Amino acid sequence: MPTRLPDLHRFLSSVHPYDVLPPQARDALAATLRLRRVAAGDRVYTLGEPLEGLYLIHHGQIEIRDANDVPVSLLGVRNSFGERGLLRDGLAATTATATQDSDLLLLPTPAFIALRAEHAAVRRFFDRSRADKPRSNDLSTIKVETLMARNPVTCAADATVQQAARLMRDHRISSLCVTDGASLIGILTIRDLSNKVLADALPLTTPVARLMTKAPLTLGPSAIGSDVLHAMMEQHIGHIPVCEGGKLVGIVTQTDLTRFQAVSSAELVSEIARASTAADMARVTARIPRLLVQLVAAGSRHEVVTRLITDIADTTTRRLLTLAEAQLGKPPVPYLWLACGSQGRQEQTGVSDQDNCLFLDDAVTQADMPYFHALAKFVSDGLHICGYVYCPGDMMATNPRWCQPLRVWRDYFRSWIATPDPMAQMLASVMFDLRPIGGNAELFDDLQAATLKAASGNSIFVAHMLSNSLKHTPPLGLLRGFATIRSGEHKDTLDLKHNGVVPVVDLGRIYALQGRLEAVNTRARIEAASGAGALSTSGGRDLLDAYDLIAETRLLHQANQVKRGAPPDNFMPLAELSDFERSHLRNAFVVVKTLQSAAGHGRGMIG
Repeated sequence: MPTRLPDLHRFLSSVHPYDVLPPQARDALAATLRLRRVAAGDRVYTLGEPLEGLYLIHHGQIEIRDANDVPVSLLGVRNSFGERGLLRDGLAATTATATQDSDLLLLPTPAFIALRAEHAAVRRFFDRSRADKPRSNDLSTIKVETLMARNPVTCAADATVQQAARLMRDHRISSLCVTDGASLIGILTIRDLSNKVLADALPLTTPVARLMTKAPLTLGPSAIGSDVLHAMMEQHIGHIPVCEGGKLVGIVTQTDLTRFQAVSSAELVSEIARASTAADMARVTARIPRLLVQLVAAGSRHEVVTRLITDIADTTTRRLLTLAEAQLGKPPVPYLWLACGSQGRQEQTGVSDQDNCLFLDDAVTQADMPYFHALAKFVSDGLHICGYVYCPGDMMATNPRWCQPLRVWRDYFRSWIATPDPMAQMLASVMFDLRPIGGNAELFDDLQAATLKAASGNSIFVAHMLSNSLKHTPPLGLLRGFATIRSGEHKDTLDLKHNGVVPVVDLGRIYALQGRLEAVNTRARIEAASGAGALSTSGGRDLLDAYDLIAETRLLHQANQVKRGAPPDNFMPLAELSDFERSHLRNAFVVVKTLQSAAGHGRGMIG
């Protein structure tokens, strides 16, 4: 233990963020620090008690345990601890115990507060929240509610085409929403008037109901602008009504998009929507890694990047379904193609396999099944050609088990909930992330709500699902707070998927299950859980900050690989991280492990 100022100054020069302080500031810091010697087995502080200040380990080892007495971190030389409680309410958020005889440097609370206030580097280092990145005015960040025209001009279904034309002329608009009360039932455009009324010389008294597009594509106000552009390019339309809770609240047109352009992802979607073969699409999807680099370099949030990349997979899937129907003919009964896994959650990155299934109308017969097996093979093979490789676990519509009538799917979910064995837990985890992609979405309407109700009401099933979700743990260990992979091809790396984002994904799914929340996206699930009271405000904020940091570290790693000419993966060497980044990432993992512990002990409402 240094007892003279020069020795302490030298030690602080090896610890971030004190290494970047001016020499005089380090001298002042060294003069403020107090030495505290702790014997093995002694408590440094206990959960809930007032903290004396920030601790820095000069020698020894400290174990950190959460509110459920579960170890969340084992800290060594140059690690700090206690800052989380200091930055919240001054009370210890964990319990710290020496596992070896240890020498600790204590920075008293007033001095810690003053040091943060005076030095930006220290302030950034101990800021555990995630500052929002600057957002540019483009379609990858702006919400539809900002783009849309509110209170759109409407007409009734029995209005005449002449009345409709006058409304468009008087309001200088190119479309009318057709409504029944507050509910949207159709849309009429100037193109409809030109192609159907003038071209066919229909009477001016023709009712709008005869010409309108019934049940048009709609979006919600929380969708993002790129959703609008992608849908317009794929569907060849120029107007999209905006509905919330079944009611019309606005409309977005091509004109509304003039100032907002997400060109890169939109170009890929546009090209795929017009491709005639899987090979043509593959040439487009091959540009996804470069798109990832561009989006990350532009400072886009991780949920924006993964949403845009997933949009491309969705469009590819729908285009392959269209090409399959063109080759195989009209389907004998209605069907619905659904994605699960990362595509289902709209969280795809630069590397993704395919996870999908088919729901078939209950009118399907055995004689119809060859058609759907052929459809599944066409689409799955096409996705594989496009880089969405076959699922190693055969969780695909090509597996007859996952190409079934709706009644069979209902039986699947009932049996998994009633008998939650390990296989049922695994299958339910995958299937709770289902999202309709193409076909008749009505086949999914009642199933999700009914399944969530049944599942959340079965305490045994919830307990088994919770136990299964806790099998993926953050990589916390001895090496600067991390446990890297010990052998094999990826030795000495962090698995940012299975030990990084997956533990948060699992937590989000559990919150959705317990709260009967229909959101599928992980971030949306956490936000909804916090809003519904299933997770405390502070717990939700901490988990979102941790998830954001882990997910963005993963994307940055993949982007760096692409820039080096390597294929992206999820295995990051610790050498890629600075001490600053390691400290923040370790704290993010500690937050996730703490939330896992709280969930495991039935404490969803953590502070």
